[in-house]
Amino acid sequence: MRCLVIEDDSETARYICSGLTEAGHAAVQAGNGIDGLRLACGEAWDVVILDRMLPGNIDGLSILKTLREQGNTTPVVILSALASLDERVRGLRGGGDDYLTKPFAFEELQARIEALWRRSAQWEEPSELRIADLRLDLIARKVERANQPIAMQPREFRLLEFLVRRQGQVVTRSMLLEGVWDYHFDPQTGVIDVQISRLRQKIDKDFPPPLIHTVRGAGYRVSIDG
Repeated sequence: MRCLVIEDDSETARYICSGLTEAGHAAVQAGNGIDGLRLACGEAWDVVILDRMLPGNIDGLSILKTLREQGNTTPVVILSALASLDERVRGLRGGGDDYLTKPFAFEELQARIEALWRRSAQWEEPSELRIADLRLDLIARKVERANQPIAMQPREFRLLEFLVRRQGQVVTRSMLLEGVWDYHFDPQTGVIDVQISRLRQKIDKDFPPPLIHTVRGAGYRVSIDG
C-alpha cells in the first residue's frame, strides 16, 4: 500500500512509518495540517492515517471534511487521544472509516488499515507474482523461471512469495521468522540461511541475473539489480 501518515508527533510518526515500511508498504509523513491537506488532496493514496489534533490551523477533521467534499473515498483511519464515545462517533460521522485511540499497538493499526484496503475497490489479490523471468502462480502454488518449472516445497514457496511480494525492499530476519515460520523469537538454528541457500540453488544458480541478494547486517532483498 501507499500510505499517507498525517501525524505531528515525530516519535509516533516514526513508529508508524517504520512499521509500515517493515511490513512492505510505502509511507509518507506530513507533520502538520497544511502539509497533510496538500498531500491528501494532491496525490493518490491507498490509505490515510490521520491524527485528530494537528498544528497549522487545520485539524484532522477539517482535512477529512475537505477530502469527502471533493468526492475522495480513500480509506481514512483516525488516530486520536480523544477516546470518549462522543469523539469517536464524531470522527466516524465526519467521514472516517475507522477510529483508533492512542496509545495503540502497531499490529492493531496494521490489521485495521489492511482490512480497509481489502474492502476498498482499489484492492485486488493478484493471482501471480513476477520479477524478471521468475513467475509465481499463487493459485496453483507453482514456480517457473525462464518458462522452466521449478519444484518447490511448501515452505520454500512461502518464503519465496514473502520475498517477492516485497521485491526491492530489505526483508529482515525477524520479518522472515514471523511471516514465514510464525516465530516471534529467533530460534538460533540457522533455518533461514538453510532455506535461502536452497532457494538460490533453485532459482538463481542456472538463471541470470541472480535475484536473491544478501544485505549485510540487515537481511535479504529480491531485486534484478542487487
